[in-house]
Amino acid sequence: MESAIKINKLSMLLDGRVQALKDVTLEFQAGKITGLIGPSGAGKTTLIRSIVGLLKTPSGAVRVFGQAAGSAGLRNAVAYMAQDLSVYTDLTVKENLMYFARMKGQSHRQAAVTAQELLKMTDMADKASSVVSDLSGGQQQRVSLAVALIGQPKLLVLDEPTVELDPVLRSNLWKLFHQLADNGTTLIISSHSMDEASRCDDLVLIRGGEVLAHSAPDKLLEKTKTHSVEQAFLELVGQ
Repeated sequence: MESAIKINKLSMLLDGRVQALKDVTLEFQAGKITGLIGPSGAGKTTLIRSIVGLLKTPSGAVRVFGQAAGSAGLRNAVAYMAQDLSVYTDLTVKENLMYFARMKGQSHRQAAVTAQELLKMTDMADKASSVVSDLSGGQQQRVSLAVALIGQPKLLVLDEPTVELDPVLRSNLWKLFHQLADNGTTLIISSHSMDEASRCDDLVLIRGGEVLAHSAPDKLLEKTKTHSVEQAFLELVGQ
């Protein structure tokens, strides 16, 4: 199976003193959904910011599609949806999508088509004319997701994408994630919710900046002789 991302012995100090990651070595398969699972402060955000090139890493430590993380050649191949809102709150949902599509080099006509497709894909068509600041937190999350999907990136990195979503919307988004993966997109989804782990093709369990396990969900449960990812996590912590 082709590797989309290779991480080799990555350690990261934040502010020169906080050990956020400790000797992390991982490979992420292309066209799969990998769940990055762990409690708050585990190092998940530091790891994904390293992958998308927002943090400077040692040379060769993180490679994405064969290139160093953050390389100019990856600009259109990698999309990142952060926890913090990354759209303009004084614009409408459609205006945001049109703006960011135009910034990606699309013509006005292409941007309009893209906006309509993404509004439908993220269940936001009825909010197209709503100003982002008037939306709920979950709706704002979906606007950020729609923006991240512009240009059909090869790698989509999502930091807590289902926070504040009700169960129906969460289920619909996971269907979308699997559709994207089936079409060849590689997804990394960070979450502190153990309940969502079973929806992933692959799991990376992380705590205190260290990888506890990297395995498919069923193999993880088999190895730890447990019945849920939460139980597996606690078993691994106990070891």
